Amino acid sequence: MTANPHRPIIGVFDSGVGGLTVLRAIAQLVPNADYVFFGDTARLPYGTKSQEFVARYSSLAARFLAAHGIDLLVIGCNTASALALYDIKSAVSIPVIGVIEPGADAAAAISKSREALVYATEATCTSHAYQRALARRGFATFEKACPLLVPLVEEGWTEAPVTEQVARIYTIEALRTASTNVDVLVLGCTHYPLLRPMLRRVVPQRIAIVDSAEATACALLQYLPGHDLAAGIPTYRFFVTDSVEKFQKQAPVFLGFATESVERADLDSGH
Repeated sequence: MTANPHRPIIGVFDSGVGGLTVLRAIAQLVPNADYVFFGDTARLPYGTKSQEFVARYSSLAARFLAAHGIDLLVIGCNTASALALYDIKSAVSIPVIGVIEPGADAAAAISKSREALVYATEATCTSHAYQRALARRGFATFEKACPLLVPLVEEGWTEAPVTEQVARIYTIEALRTASTNVDVLVLGCTHYPLLRPMLRRVVPQRIAIVDSAEATACALLQYLPGHDLAAGIPTYRFFVTDSVEKFQKQAPVFLGFATESVERADLDSGH
């Protein structure tokens, strides 16, 4: 479908498919927009790569999306947000939003104790990006890497007993080292929102759960003044750097609907 000039065009970038939860949250809040999603599936996961690597390919992806006329870029990837946000902002001349600051803002809005727990991938925990963001808001933060949750989500096992058992073990370990005053859990990986209903059963009720994808969607609204955002039907274009078929198979788990048209892109050549 051709983009409507009166509607914003919003780009969403991720190293793979997890950022589709961010796209879904944004489109639910802002249906009257056109969306361009880019997944660097040839190079995932970014979590095992160097900062220089992540900065290089995140910046190339940002330029690719900017060339498609987007008005706003959302980095739907915690690793890229943690390691390359400033490089990405330098690469394009449009507003850029990462997922970490909105997640920290959402935690700050509801926490009374100013003590938080963050579930994330190993790379995001190692970067301490959430810890720094929350510290700027007066928080003490306890980070817990939950590496097994991503492959379980990608398998579609969001309600499987094995996934709940894994999440329960991570939670027991996390609470063993965290302060008893923790009153908020930040989901610091874009795969984890799909586990929110299950995590609500596992995590003590006194701890509120913050979905950084949802928080990012809310943060985006301030960048779209003057637009009628509530009424309309979103349009989508999807680009990936590898495995179109695999992306089409996994996307419905994250988006809630099938992706009919997915195009292959090559960052190194710029096409």
